[in-house]
Amino acid sequence: MMTPGIAPGRLSADAYARNFNDLYPDFDPHEAMVAADRCYFCHDAPCITACPTEIDIPLFIRQIQAGQPEAAAKTIFDQNILGGMCARVCPTETLCEGACVREAAEGQPVEIGRLQRYATDRLMAQGGHPYARAEPSGKRVAVVGAGPAGLACAHGLARRGHDVVIFEAREKPGGLNEYGIAAYKTPHDFAQSEVDWIMEIGGISLRQGMALGRDITLEGLRAEFDAVFLGMGLGGVNALGVSGDDRDGVRDAVDFIAELRQTDDLSALPVGRHVVVIGGGMTAVDAAVQSKLLGAEHVTMVYRRGRERMSASDHELDHAATAGVKIITDAMPVAVHGNGALREVEFAYTRQGANGLEASDERFRLPADQLFRAIGQTLEATPEGLALEGGKIAVDGAGKTSVPMVWAGGDCTGGGEDLTVTAVAQGRDAAADIHARLMG
Repeated sequence: MMTPGIAPGRLSADAYARNFNDLYPDFDPHEAMVAADRCYFCHDAPCITACPTEIDIPLFIRQIQAGQPEAAAKTIFDQNILGGMCARVCPTETLCEGACVREAAEGQPVEIGRLQRYATDRLMAQGGHPYARAEPSGKRVAVVGAGPAGLACAHGLARRGHDVVIFEAREKPGGLNEYGIAAYKTPHDFAQSEVDWIMEIGGISLRQGMALGRDITLEGLRAEFDAVFLGMGLGGVNALGVSGDDRDGVRDAVDFIAELRQTDDLSALPVGRHVVVIGGGMTAVDAAVQSKLLGAEHVTMVYRRGRERMSASDHELDHAATAGVKIITDAMPVAVHGNGALREVEFAYTRQGANGLEASDERFRLPADQLFRAIGQTLEATPEGLALEGGKIAVDGAGKTSVPMVWAGGDCTGGGEDLTVTAVAQGRDAAADIHARLMG
């Protein structure tokens, strides 16, 4: 039965197609040349320092300027094999473009992200793979998780001649790139196309439906393989911890986004008229904006602290506001009301007290027939024997864990921001460290 107030097919077919079209279309050659001409090609380029994968940004932009986008793509892929996805989903406004000298001088940076997409899309469209495997090393490495960290690690190891087996819990590889990013950022099944392209290097096999702790164990992998890399992300979701949060109409934002990403018919996906999203990160923004794009009439994001503490960038928050999402800060949920199904969410305004953030006596309620929880994810199952730090796998150096010959990277570890580009950097660096250890 459909929960009252939540229904599919709120829009026309044209509206769905328009709403979920490519958010930032690709440059044409002339547009790319004009955008590249704005680069100062700084000698001490701050954009490189701001990039977690340290792509030589001035070099690849100069290559585009010289009419060599394929060479530019090779410069990008040398540092970031998922450069095509990162061009679409990276918060460039806080990374490379945020550090651009034109941003500081004019408030209008070089469009590095779109230039990166222009280059990488062209090389990937040519077919074939730009890298060749080294001579076989005779070593075998297990990679747990086919997300950005796992894919980057697997590719780096395969390039060096090692045989890699990726164990992925879900039906499709890609991790959050496939299941956890707003559909309008990566339309046309780009995530799977990128995985297929990465796998073309050879030496990588994929086993789907294999979850750590359920179908495989760390002890078993260590016995079968020469090394193990863990990049399984975070499978658990934090609970609201308030009365009524089990009512019909309350669900996790990550599940909603994954369902939207996997549906073949957007008109069949139900959405409420009054949607409330709890959280202040990218998952919250993606759930809120896509609810609006599916036809929700009123969508409100609520975050317990001030806007400056929200992990979503100002650019993404402004995009949400432009899409019609209302953003309320300094408020926390205290109860979910309804008779079986959700009807209202009660909030208390927050303030800083002697012991940190606390609820005030001032309350308000928002009508809601759908509530999405986007208040962070947790490590679903702790692999045996691994030391933890802050609820995540503790790593040292280039992803070394407390267990010999086991490395980790991506969201399941505590090193760095939970970004695709950070996960790629961690997987890439772990591959180099694993190779050095395997080869003595």
